[in-house]
Amino acid sequence: MSHPVNLQTTLRGTAPFVVRSGMASRLRSLAVAVAIGLGTSMALAQNEEYAEVNRLLRSGQLAEALSKADQYLVGKARDPQMRFIKGVILTESGKTQDAITTFSKLTEDFPELPEPYNNLAVLYAGQSQFDKARAALEMAIRTNPSYATAHENLGDVYAKLASQAYSKALQLDGTNPAVAPKLSLIRNLFAADTRSGGAAASVAAAPASAPATAKPASPAPVAAVTKPASPAAAATAPAVAADAQREVEAAVRTWAGAWSSKDMSAYLGAYASSFAPPGGQARKAWESDRRARIEPRTRIGVDVSDLEVTVNADKATARFRQDYTSDTLNVTSRKTLEMVKSGSRWLIVRESTGS
Repeated sequence: MSHPVNLQTTLRGTAPFVVRSGMASRLRSLAVAVAIGLGTSMALAQNEEYAEVNRLLRSGQLAEALSKADQYLVGKARDPQMRFIKGVILTESGKTQDAITTFSKLTEDFPELPEPYNNLAVLYAGQSQFDKARAALEMAIRTNPSYATAHENLGDVYAKLASQAYSKALQLDGTNPAVAPKLSLIRNLFAADTRSGGAAASVAAAPASAPATAKPASPAPVAAVTKPASPAAAATAPAVAADAQREVEAAVRTWAGAWSSKDMSAYLGAYASSFAPPGGQARKAWESDRRARIEPRTRIGVDVSDLEVTVNADKATARFRQDYTSDTLNVTSRKTLEMVKSGSRWLIVRESTGS
């Protein structure tokens, strides 16, 4: 009997591992926590072993961390969590080819996990093998279309491939006036990112990364004449905002409950008609895919915690930790739902994981 894989992918409170090597400094490989559901006592024992190896890794004791990981894997050779951590240790130790072998084998044994593909892309980018990096990231996105980190990394890889193509075009025809500005634009993009901290330390404890080219917020428009709000209006505004926040929270938990109970009508009904499925997938195809993933499961549980809601008029953003369990898989991730108010309901218009 196979045991469910428990994959935790957390951007907040987790140390992203950044591989420094030119373009690779832009590609983030995420540290994850994976445990096998073997009962409470065994799961707790495994969590302690994972925590110890991670502690050694984060403190720079790489040889000790690798030794501990290898000792653990003697008796549990297929354990995806420890194998993933070992891949990160090998990466940090500069043993790139061994790390590539480790992550490649993980993708073969657990093709449903996107993180090993993402880390392979980081390593390939460090070797300037951008076509391989692109293929690995496309596999990560195919496995999880809402994997935001892989989408961002893929954009960076495409930009680097474009830079190489423009450089080659310039070599072949230096008289073409259209090529040089394009090449300069891409080079400036990466130069600006490096100045803003792209070439961080190999192991950096940081919150979720901002988009590569974040624009400064526009100043709020100022009215020609600002009248003081009446006491009644001032008292009412916070109450209205609080009511909207509670409505959004209730909508998120109702969505999670419908998913847990496999109530496909209620689950799909939580998405607005304007919902944009991840990866540019057609709405009908996305719904068919969701049915195929949800309906055959014997059991599903979706728990929402650390819920943070921001409301702006008829739009809202809900960010939370999602604990998903089923008969075959346990996954913990950060989830973001962008919602709009339609009549009396708050509906989902965009959904992303890992942000």
